[in-house]
Parts: sequence; structure tokens; C-alpha cells
Amino acid sequence: MRRAHGRAGKGRLRVDTTTSFRLVIADDHPLFRGALREAVARQFSAAELFEAGGFEELQALLERESDIDLILLDLTMPGVRGFSGLMYLRAQYPGIPVVVVSANEEASVIRNCMEFGASGFIPKTSAVETMREAIAAVLEGRTWTPADVDLSGGADKETQALVARLGTLTPQQVRVLMMLSEGLLNKQIAYELGVSEATVKAHVSAILQKLGVESRTQAVIAASKIEGGTWAQAAG
Repeated sequence: MRRAHGRAGKGRLRVDTTTSFRLVIADDHPLFRGALREAVARQFSAAELFEAGGFEELQALLERESDIDLILLDLTMPGVRGFSGLMYLRAQYPGIPVVVVSANEEASVIRNCMEFGASGFIPKTSAVETMREAIAAVLEGRTWTPADVDLSGGADKETQALVARLGTLTPQQVRVLMMLSEGLLNKQIAYELGVSEATVKAHVSAILQKLGVESRTQAVIAASKIEGGTWAQAAG
């Protein structure tokens, strides 16, 4: 990943806005992608921006392009459920910072995003200057969350343990869990992923073991607890 060049100031690095960063904006709303693109371009004039309107498109883009510096990710877009997109990206591309950009500003959602490895969280209601500040902070190697949101409370121990267990899933296991939540059979999952049914069964067994459950249904229910009741319902 390209490192930001800057100078020390007020005890922290200041990112060089003339650096040719490569950023991805992943959101299914063209108008918001355009607004975010304009916000980024005005601050980082040399930035190369890529866009994706769905998770499959995002996956294809990341496989095609190298040296991406930052992904701006909406939690709700075609192909993802809840935090699954974030979980997949952190597992598959651990070297690329991910900033979640969401309409859901609940402290629990922000906290879970950070627990799952996000480098920052930007509410969609944020002013353009705030968005720029957040992006610059992450490009400097820091994390950023809204100052007016109290994240000190933390989740209960059971939820924290579940978040930790979900974080051990491999990228492929995350995808399988997403498909299990859609009610797909092993044969259908195998077709979608281009693997054998035996491979899918192995993934399902690993998922059950990692989550400490005994059935596919229990796995989906366990994951749904992070969303406050339904894995299938997007978090924002």
C-alpha cells in the first residue's frame, strides 16, 4: 500500500494532499457516490478514484486493480448483508484500510464496525469538511469516528466473544455464511462459488466450529445477534 507522505504537526502526521492516492467508493447510490467523489477530489487533486455499485463489482475491481490505498464502504449494497462486506474485506485484503460510510449512526453499529477492523466510520449526514477530515486521518494511518458518539460503553461479553469468533472466519467462510443466511443449499452455494459440494460442506463445518454452534440455522442466528436481530437486515 502506498504510504502517505507528510510532516509532523500538532503531534501527528499531516497527509500530503498532492499524493496520488487510489481510493475506492463502494455505494449503490449514484448520487451519494458522486457527492463523495467530489468531496475527495476537491481535497486530493491527484487521487485516482474508482467506484462500485455492488459488492460483486467491488470484488472484481479489487482483483483487477492493485495498490489501493483506501476503501469507502457502504454497509448496505447489493451482495452484502450486515457487516459481512466489511468482514470479507478485512479478511481478504488486510492491508487496505476500510472506512465505513453509513446512514446508521447508532453507537453499537459504529462500535461493531471498529471491532470488525474498520479504520473509520463516517455518518452519511456528515458535512463535506468532516468527511475530508476523516479520510485524511485514515490516510495518515490513524482511525476516525465521530467525536460526538460515545463508544466507551462497549458491548456485553457475549457479543464481544461472538464478534471475535466471527472475525476468525476466512473470506470464503464469510461468503458461505452470507449464502446460508439467504437459505441457499450446499449445491447452490457450490455453484455460486465455483467449488465442489464437498468444499462447501467443509466450509460449513468450519463455520459451525468457529462460531461454537451445531447447525446452519444456529450459525445464521448467531450472526444475526450482531445486527440486533436479523443478519439479513442491513445495518445502515
